[in-house]
Amino acid sequence: MNKIVLITGGQRSGKSEYAERMALSLSDKPVYMATAHVWDEEFRQRVLRHQERRGPQWTNIEEEQLLSRHQLTGRVILIDCLTLWCTNFFFDNSKTASEQPTVDEVLRAVKQEFDRFTAQEATFIFVTNEIGLGGVSPDAIQRRFTDLMGWMNQYVASRADEVILMVSGIPVKIK
Repeated sequence: MNKIVLITGGQRSGKSEYAERMALSLSDKPVYMATAHVWDEEFRQRVLRHQERRGPQWTNIEEEQLLSRHQLTGRVILIDCLTLWCTNFFFDNSKTASEQPTVDEVLRAVKQEFDRFTAQEATFIFVTNEIGLGGVSPDAIQRRFTDLMGWMNQYVASRADEVILMVSGIPVKIK
């Protein structure tokens, strides 16, 4: 049976650790799908801390964009995280600034890939950042990205069987 769980919240709210515990409660051999692109040394250290926290029971997959190329039928899959995954579509390093896709084009692409990926029979636990809780950014690129994430989070939440908001390490069931 196909199941989608969305775990959202602010940075350092406990989303990833909660999602890891949930995945382990559902499977002895869960899959951890890391979507991050490692931009610099500080971020590499964050990734290493996450990896050290997980034990050998995890199947680790690093995938920056094409989640659907991994056939994981019957598995429990933790995707960490939706925000970084969307970032990889939003910033295409192979294109110049004037060639960057519009928010609508990016949203269309990530929705299509999300739908292809979640069409397989599995349990999906998506972690995302609730980045729109603050004020409006004076930066146009940040405003575009906040729009993208707001719409994508709404899209995933509308398809999710469960939505959990993490607040200061406390899970609050939304749906």
